[in-house]
Order: sequence, then C-alpha cells, then structure tokens
Amino acid sequence: MKTVVVTGGAGFIGSFLCEKLLDEGEKVICVDNLFTGQKRNINHLLKNKNFKFIHHDIIDPLFLDDEVIDQIYNLACPASPVHYQKNAVRTTKANTLGVINMLGLAKRHQARIMQFSTSEIYGDPLEHPQKETYRGNVDCRSPRACYEEGKRVAETLFTDYHRQHSLEIKIVRIFNTYGPRMFKDDGRVVSNFVLQALRGEPITIYGDGLQTRSFCYVTDQVDGDYKLMNHPTFTGPVNIGNPNEITIKELAEKIIEMTDSKSKLIYKDLPEGDPTRRKPDISLAKKMLNWEPTTDLETGLQKTIDYFKSIL
Repeated sequence: MKTVVVTGGAGFIGSFLCEKLLDEGEKVICVDNLFTGQKRNINHLLKNKNFKFIHHDIIDPLFLDDEVIDQIYNLACPASPVHYQKNAVRTTKANTLGVINMLGLAKRHQARIMQFSTSEIYGDPLEHPQKETYRGNVDCRSPRACYEEGKRVAETLFTDYHRQHSLEIKIVRIFNTYGPRMFKDDGRVVSNFVLQALRGEPITIYGDGLQTRSFCYVTDQVDGDYKLMNHPTFTGPVNIGNPNEITIKELAEKIIEMTDSKSKLIYKDLPEGDPTRRKPDISLAKKMLNWEPTTDLETGLQKTIDYFKSIL
C-alpha cells in the first residue's frame, strides 16, 4: 500500500482521482483549501480508513513528518477562468510558491510527484493539433496569463528539481475535462451550457461559436493520469485529452437536444485571449502509456446532465 497525497483532492478531477487511488488499494491524503473544491465531493470517502482530509492551502508550507509519502499528485489551482482570474496574484502564487512547497515535500520524502499542467500552456495555438513539442503562443500580460504562464513556470520548476535534485517527476497536460462534480456556474463551457439548458435560459456563446474544443470525460482523464504516475521511467510532459474536436456551437446544439430544452443561442464578444482551436495530439500517450479515451461525448454528457439535474 502506497501513501499518496492529492492536493486539490476535493475538486472535480481530484475527487475522482482519490476514488481511483482508493480502489487501487492506496492510502490517500487529500489536501484542499476548498476555494473551488467542495466537501460534498469527498463526503462519501471520509469513512474510509485509508482516506484522510487536510484543510490546507499549498501556498503555505505543508509538513507531513508523521507520514511516509510515496507519491504526490499536485492539482491545487483554480482551473476555470472565472475562478483563476478572481484573484490572479493568488493563482500565480499557487503555481509558484505552492508548487515549490509541494516539490519540497516530495524532496523531503523522496516521493514521486506529478504536476497537473494544462493545454492552456499552448495559449492560442498556431500548431494544430498540439503536440508536446509545441512551445505555445501565450501573451504574458493577458487576463489569462496568471494561469497560462503560472502553469508554464510550474513545469519549469518541476524540470529543474528533476535536473538539480534527481527528483522523480511526472507532467501531464490536460485538455478540457468534464463530468459530474464540475463546479456549478464556474464559467466552463460544458457546465455553463448544461445549466443554462436545464434552466431554460438562453445559452451564451462567446464569439461566433466556430471555435473548437476537445472534451475528455473525467474517468478517462484519471485513468491516463494514474498510468503516467505509475510508469517506471516516462516523465512526460504528455497530453491527456480527447482528440475528437467539436465547435462550441455544435456542443450547445447537442446539449439543447439532449436536455430537450427550449433554450435559444445568444452571442457575445469573445473574451480577450480565448483560444480559437484546441485539440490534443495523443500519439505519445498511446505509445508510452497505452492510453486513449474510451467514453464518447454523448455518454459523458448524459452523465454530466444527470448530475446537474440532481443538484438543481
């Protein structure tokens, strides 16, 4: 049995990861400041003797000297534009000071550590689809830069700790994950569209709706993350996402149909820095991890719709 720390473990992806690790027979220490994480995401895990919750913000150092830590998954950072722009400086701190604190914890315990990076490091990409070798097209002064550049610096810190201290690292770049337990009204396109459709409200599309995204269901995402963490030699970075591309307008129309909603589409200006295309090249994940997504969009959306119906 390994002892595994999951920062951001009460969040959307983090809570599914905690479940996965417990199912694999690991002991899990979930660390979350509950800024975007929600206690209800992990309430069903609290009675498990192999699960422990610590309320903590990784911007402050974390000491677990009474534990022997084997692995650390670092997800602690707001991931939606609404949340990461609400306090941009704190988002940057999570990706710098927080990351340094987690790397220090890994170094003290000689633990393997994974950074949850993001497709946002590619910015508004000039390469399509995006390979791990692409260096990105990011504006360091945009409203999104606290997250985009923060995650880029985090990858630098991980790589330098690996070079300088021989720390075992893993870097995963995730693409538009969706599913149950997404934070309500967080500005992400799937949750926004589903909630607006269920409420019968107009569905808000920014820009002309022809910009594209690729959506990966959360359990597929977590399976890829777990495979990377437990690969004996491969460090990444590696794209984990679904390469099936869809326009935002097509997504809205699909959700209206699946919810039998009367919602109409309305259009607003595209936010500054919003990427026009996003699609992962997952050749490396297939080759190194024998991983690819298995959940089709309709199946994943139905599970997501059912979840939001249950909490409205």
